[in-house]
Amino acid sequence: MKKNTITLKTAKRWTKRWRKMEDVYNAHQECRAFNIPLEDLKDVIAEGAVTVRAYLGVHKQKIESETVFEEKLIIVGVDANGKDMISSKDGEVLDPDSGNIYDLTRPCPSFCDPDSPLNGTN
Repeated sequence: MKKNTITLKTAKRWTKRWRKMEDVYNAHQECRAFNIPLEDLKDVIAEGAVTVRAYLGVHKQKIESETVFEEKLIIVGVDANGKDMISSKDGEVLDPDSGNIYDLTRPCPSFCDPDSPLNGTN
């Protein structure tokens, strides 16, 4: 797997969780933005993408016995026909000739610019 890519199974779990939780999740979370490494966008473009599509997801994990949710920004390449450049015959694992699914997770907070007028802290 390429750096910062995730499996189809993980992407499906995160995006499904986002859709299920979104209506109440946003009222209790502080995520304002995502810092996206240019290297990852270049990798998506190198796959032949005309544009990119971003999906929102939520990763659930245990840290010191506490359930913690982390926002995820998942990027896939999009072809000239507007189709995601990923494919899976079984719906669980990406096909060998498929594009990649990138986990571009650097949510703000904590990857924020505290001086930005868009951050909402000023």
